[in-house]
Amino acid sequence: MSGAVVLPRRAFLASLGLAAGSLALGVVPSVAVAAPAAAPAKVAALVPAAKGPGLVPNVFVHVAPDGVVSIVCARSEMGQGVRSSLPVLIADEMGADMAHVKVVQADGDAMYGDQNTDGSTSVRKFYDDLRRTGATARAMLVTAAAKKWGVSASACTARDHAVFHDASKRSIGFGDLALLAAKLPIPKPADVTLRPKSELRRVGGELPLLDGPDLVTGRGVFGADVRLPGMLVAVVARPPVVGGRVTKVDSSKALQVRGVKRVVELPVPKGPPAFQPLGGVAVIADTTWAAMKGRAALELSWDHGPNATYDSDAYRETLLKSVRAPGRVVRKVGDVDAALAKSAKRLEADYHVPHLAHAPMEPPAALANVTDAGCEIWTSTQNPQASRSEVAKALGLDASKVTVHVTLLGGGFGRKSKPDYVVEAALLSKVMKAPVRVQWTREDDIQHDYFHTTSAQHLEAGLDESGKVTAWLHRTAFPSISSTFAPGVKEASDGELGQGVLDFPLAIPNVRAENGEAVAHVRIGWLRSVNNIHHAFAMGSFIDEIAHARGADPKAVWLEIIGAPRNASLAELGVDKLPNYGATLEDHPIDVARLRTVISRVTELSGWEAGRKGGRALGLAAHRSFLSAVAVVASVVRDGRGKVHVDEAWVVADAGTVINMERVRSQLEGAVVFGMSLALHGAITMKGGAVVQTNYRDYPLARMPEAPRAIHVEVIPSDAKPGGVGEPGLPPVAPAIANAVFALTGTRVRELPLARHGLV
Repeated sequence: MSGAVVLPRRAFLASLGLAAGSLALGVVPSVAVAAPAAAPAKVAALVPAAKGPGLVPNVFVHVAPDGVVSIVCARSEMGQGVRSSLPVLIADEMGADMAHVKVVQADGDAMYGDQNTDGSTSVRKFYDDLRRTGATARAMLVTAAAKKWGVSASACTARDHAVFHDASKRSIGFGDLALLAAKLPIPKPADVTLRPKSELRRVGGELPLLDGPDLVTGRGVFGADVRLPGMLVAVVARPPVVGGRVTKVDSSKALQVRGVKRVVELPVPKGPPAFQPLGGVAVIADTTWAAMKGRAALELSWDHGPNATYDSDAYRETLLKSVRAPGRVVRKVGDVDAALAKSAKRLEADYHVPHLAHAPMEPPAALANVTDAGCEIWTSTQNPQASRSEVAKALGLDASKVTVHVTLLGGGFGRKSKPDYVVEAALLSKVMKAPVRVQWTREDDIQHDYFHTTSAQHLEAGLDESGKVTAWLHRTAFPSISSTFAPGVKEASDGELGQGVLDFPLAIPNVRAENGEAVAHVRIGWLRSVNNIHHAFAMGSFIDEIAHARGADPKAVWLEIIGAPRNASLAELGVDKLPNYGATLEDHPIDVARLRTVISRVTELSGWEAGRKGGRALGLAAHRSFLSAVAVVASVVRDGRGKVHVDEAWVVADAGTVINMERVRSQLEGAVVFGMSLALHGAITMKGGAVVQTNYRDYPLARMPEAPRAIHVEVIPSDAKPGGVGEPGLPPVAPAIANAVFALTGTRVRELPLARHGLV
């Protein structure tokens, strides 16, 4: 490999005949993208810094005299289409023509509000606020036109990138109004009027993927694509065990590798992990390959620290022991013990989900340039403001001296909300007095992730003589994400329990939920859908077990257990308060009717009544998460080897108001494949405190031959407030598959993944 040829991605695509314009995949967006410069690559700019004068009613919009409207996207693009959705919402509210709109990616800055692209918040949290930013610009343009014509502003309308006075058949373009509008006072958000939804011409439709052409032609700029003159590349040998530290470094052989410039020991983290780098030893070189070769030549000794004995298989038994005993009561309705004691039939089951890795296609990468003036960062991050503040803290700088430019993300799923890798780059750039890109390898990413927590759950149900469920007991134990940020954490937070335990509507007179203690031995982080993953798996599977024990249709049992259409109250849920994903129950009620609708519709679409037919079997699961309701039916068959294969899937979602229907469907389709990866293969295991898995060969994702021949998606039309989309599609997938496997094979899967049981 010493004579390896460096072939940039765009050159590689060109060599395959995929040069610009030769492959469109049916995507023909009308949106102009602010293309990054070659070097140094600037991938973001603030709207106030737009070229020339113009109207700047807020930090999101700039109207130039030439008619170009620049709209800032403050969230990170990682395939969910946020750059293709949020700017359209603003443009529609303005009346702007997308053919004259330039979308600008925001740097990390608190003036944009919350920029952490996580928790399915991009639309649901900012829908009204972004409409107001567009409405503010529209109001100023309309007022400017009215003053110019000497007419009432109420007689003017904004559409098609111009303001019209229909009575006199006059119109004037946005560009021609920009300077006049800029002289007007900016109205307060409360004083602007939003359009009727019927006037939002593009919102809710099939919007083109703005970045599509750049992605298929290789022009898209990701974290590892940015180049600066004199840039160096670093890879890091991190402690194999969280909490470990290096005790001896022999770098003599590493420094003999051609291209290696220096070996640097990183600081040992203090206290809880938080967003600190793990420490270890960095090898800095001219190229990524030289840095990797140098790292391989290091001779290191480690003190593995307090987590050196962590064994995930043994810990599984610790968790199961925790949930088989009474825990902290977190939800209580009626008297579960009395109801269980007098039940005609009693069911119980234990469930286990292992640690999971994010494993995005693009491993973390960050380029930092520390100078006397401050620090400039280019990185694929979901959380640019945290990157900014953590770098400032690590370098001892004021945050105003740190600039974070956001590139495209090749997947994130929550991993790139944690900026430890960004801090590594900043620390090494300061040492080297040169730009340094820290590049994580696939092995680095899988072995040093912020892992999804491992969990155990115990469920019990009491049934009366007719088979109706009269008692429900749910115990859950898992290391909390809070342990990553605070010492001594042994219990789950309300927010974690509010993801499927506290908020799941149950039309059962006696309900109790308990939380058992669990200590973390690795960095625990949020992964797509977070704690809904394991809670939905256990509850969705257990409802299917209840149906089988009764000899009843699972669909009927699902509808019976969640009960009649209603908005579930705190009293009914048996809790004093509910996190509800940061929303009020008034704005986002737990509407059982919506959950019932998606269950009824998905079973209708899938031909549920036919059940097992033609060698296939169906499984059903549903879940409410991130303020949306989703139901999934999975069809499984046996393949030529006799193994289980998911051959078809149906998804029905009620996510409230939708901006971009095409991206909603694609995210739900992606959730099925993501959920299949977790259900079929996903398992991170630890021996001696270190991660056993290293790459996709031993942490496999669902591959093309495993993909269903069809994934059918239907989105329920709704005028309700926007809910989440990126995360809610995932939780019902694993239990739907597991329930289908039982229907086909008679094997009840209570522990993921299916590969553990030899089923795939």
